[in-house]
Amino acid sequence: MREFIDTMRNLGLVQDIDDPVSSEYEGPQLSAQTTDLLFFHNFGRNRNRAVMNVTTTRQALATALSVPVDTMVPRLSQIPYTGSVIDEGDLATHPADLDTIPIMKHYHSDAGLYLTSAIVFSRYGEVENASIHRMLQLGKDRLVARLVEGRHTHSLLTKALANNEELPVGITIGTHPLVTFACCSRVPGSMELPFAASLLGGEIGTRTLSNGVRVPDAEIVLEGYIGSGMEDEGPFVDITGTYDPVRRQPVIRLTGMFTRPDPIYHGILPGGDEHKILMGTPYEPLIYRSVGQVTGVTDVVLSRGGCGYLHAIIQIAKRTDGDGKNAIMAAFAAHTSLKHVVVVDTDINPSDPVDVEYAIATRVRADKDLMVIPGVRGSSLDPMRISDGMNVKMGIDATMECGRENECIRARWD
Repeated sequence: MREFIDTMRNLGLVQDIDDPVSSEYEGPQLSAQTTDLLFFHNFGRNRNRAVMNVTTTRQALATALSVPVDTMVPRLSQIPYTGSVIDEGDLATHPADLDTIPIMKHYHSDAGLYLTSAIVFSRYGEVENASIHRMLQLGKDRLVARLVEGRHTHSLLTKALANNEELPVGITIGTHPLVTFACCSRVPGSMELPFAASLLGGEIGTRTLSNGVRVPDAEIVLEGYIGSGMEDEGPFVDITGTYDPVRRQPVIRLTGMFTRPDPIYHGILPGGDEHKILMGTPYEPLIYRSVGQVTGVTDVVLSRGGCGYLHAIIQIAKRTDGDGKNAIMAAFAAHTSLKHVVVVDTDINPSDPVDVEYAIATRVRADKDLMVIPGVRGSSLDPMRISDGMNVKMGIDATMECGRENECIRARWD
């Protein structure tokens, strides 16, 4: 992560803040006011170092990948899960004390101090998993984590508890953004670390904790176990900027902690731009591949106004009438939480909301270009979801009608 911060600083995209900043509300509020990477040098009650907004823009993620932003999604759609994971030995820890790191309280109605960037690495038998989970601090060595039912961490925990065992975990804070991205991606089982290695150029080093869990390089590492204990988790702000309800969730018992010298804590603003990038952008390559099976896809963007998760803008090189609707259906199949999809031509910039609205204004006829799909499973995060989790989805084919392209040519200077 430190190397990436230096790269962003060389591009003039880092704001160094030397004045004291509170980890309760103040840091999160400052992060909401800019897309620059914020580096706090005097953060929280212990005057720690901390960063926010590590990847708040598509350009920042493209910088981490060393590719132009307009080729990022096609590039990501081609990266295999075949990188090498290198064993670099064991990692020694000392007793855990969460009070020594500047865990933040982000909004006034939050339940307390939350870890938001932390990646939970888990292992049970020969199966490994890595994913971000929000975690509420309960004490110096206890957390309660939101584990979505049916997702990999929850499934591994269920298997461990069925055998009267705890699930061993290693929790990292402050990893390279491509490692974080890999752990937010939907990949085959146990493939998060090999995928991260591929993103990083071919290999990644890991150290093994005393509980057998492998973790990559990080500023802070927590070691522990998830057992059968449950505590209230929430309320907490999710991707839509609205509050998730309180739920009974599993407790993590920490048995050790490692910190680099003068560690840099990484916090993500809930509902902020970095949250949207990390939650939504990993779906863009999946949609790209799916749409590519039915028409000529050139780009996919999960829009900022759509919470980086619920709205997709898909750019296609249209071949025949009907391609737009096929692209819509392929997108919904690839990312089942999508709510609305707009398909545009190659002369429309999918990252520009004004350009997308222009396409809707000049290339859509509602009686033939609108698809409404009722009675389908939607996102549990959508405040307008139907109580049983079902929802209504909509697709808009905002592409030019074949044979009428000359009527839609846009005036240009070049």
